[in-house]
Amino acid sequence: MRYRLVIFDWDGTLMDSAARIVDCMQAASRDAGWGELSPQSIRNIIGLGLPEAIATLCPGIDAERAELLRSRYSWHFVEGSDTPMRFFSGVEAGLADLHGRGGQRLAVATGKSRRGLDRVFRESGSGRWFHASRTADETRSKPHPQMLDELLAQLEVDVAEAVMVGDTEYDLEMARAIGMDRVAVTWGVHAPARLAASRPTFTAEAVPELFDWLQGR
Repeated sequence: MRYRLVIFDWDGTLMDSAARIVDCMQAASRDAGWGELSPQSIRNIIGLGLPEAIATLCPGIDAERAELLRSRYSWHFVEGSDTPMRFFSGVEAGLADLHGRGGQRLAVATGKSRRGLDRVFRESGSGRWFHASRTADETRSKPHPQMLDELLAQLEVDVAEAVMVGDTEYDLEMARAIGMDRVAVTWGVHAPARLAASRPTFTAEAVPELFDWLQGR
């Protein structure tokens, strides 16, 4: 066991949800009268809190239209989309194995809302694996490190005993800001070269490689 605490990002790291996020954000933008958003621009903001994502995607948007876009995105994501989401192959087995190891703590730090994360916990049955979680609507959005600080305090783990795992520079930069080790995974939304700029402790190119490394194999 390399670390007492492993903190995972959710979208693009554990769950293959990028296509659903892109489809729903495009539909919401059309509903709000903002127009078309490119898939690449939406993939770029995955990991941010929803208000921060909308502000980045739609510079100059007024508060009323931003709220409409936010509410329509939430509706499409929960009720209006049939674009599938599933864990990346091997993730469930890897998490269950880590969770079963004595003394190992697991947590989630995500740009999702609390309601959204709790929903996916229930629907996937995965909530039982995690000892704590933070979402962007109950603390500061990535790349600010506040959610990591709060998880460390809640679980009483020193920063040197923890690692952040994510697929975006937002994940890696919030860990780097507090001197936390960080693992980049290359199957998500940000390109390997972009991740490398955050000087990850380790880069995993496949799910089994990630969990082998976390277990010190």
